[in-house]
Amino acid sequence: MPGLRPSPLGRRALRAAVGGALLLLGLAAPPAGTPGAGEEDAYAGPRARMVQVIEGHARSAGAALDGLPLDPRVLTVMGRLPRHAFVPESLRSYAYDDRPLAIGFGQTISQPFIVALMTHLLGLAPGNTVLEVGTGSGYQAAVLGPLARRVCTIEIIPDLGRQAAERLFRLGFGNVEIRVGDGYHGWPECGPFDGIVVTAASSHVPPPLIAQLRPGGRMVIPVGGPFAIQQLMLVMKDAEGRITTRQLLPVAFVPLTREKT
Repeated sequence: MPGLRPSPLGRRALRAAVGGALLLLGLAAPPAGTPGAGEEDAYAGPRARMVQVIEGHARSAGAALDGLPLDPRVLTVMGRLPRHAFVPESLRSYAYDDRPLAIGFGQTISQPFIVALMTHLLGLAPGNTVLEVGTGSGYQAAVLGPLARRVCTIEIIPDLGRQAAERLFRLGFGNVEIRVGDGYHGWPECGPFDGIVVTAASSHVPPPLIAQLRPGGRMVIPVGGPFAIQQLMLVMKDAEGRITTRQLLPVAFVPLTREKT
């Protein structure tokens, strides 16, 4: 994808781990520049307007951002990433609206401003490893990909996980690994993590995710029940391993799905 600098796949395949086994999705690198240039040009205007709306929301969210602007790297990535490729074809005309959209299986792709805010709050550096809990359609992982060295993302719904893996492979994101499983327990083999982003609401901050957060790392997670006020929380682990939390703003997320026992 022009300008996003995803890691080249070469002869390697993007990996999706299902039940501990690795599935190789495809054998060769996807064609450069997908989707096609004509399709990309058709969405250039809506994508630019989406970024302007995000910047406007950021100016109104001073407390959550400590009065600072959003990281321009996040805005650059989102200004180039084809969000329409991550939503059902029937909803593509709404892809750049600043609202969540249904992606099937009772799940949604998050509002663009919330994606930008959560990514910004991680404060990622190019050499970082980041965990996402709740892959969904793969959009958040695609935003993280150009900003980090390695992205590990977990999706509990097998069909969504497979679809996201194939989509990210087509778009050339070679530094993203997907596992199908219960994200509450994290992914120790990929960690420790410099950043963790949870894209579904949990009643509490999962202890396994805190354990897998590297000293100096940050986690962004919505906390609260499905029919109660949820708060977007920033969890920080200092160099000595001490944890501090901060409530940022009220949000509404789908609940974190757990494996049935």
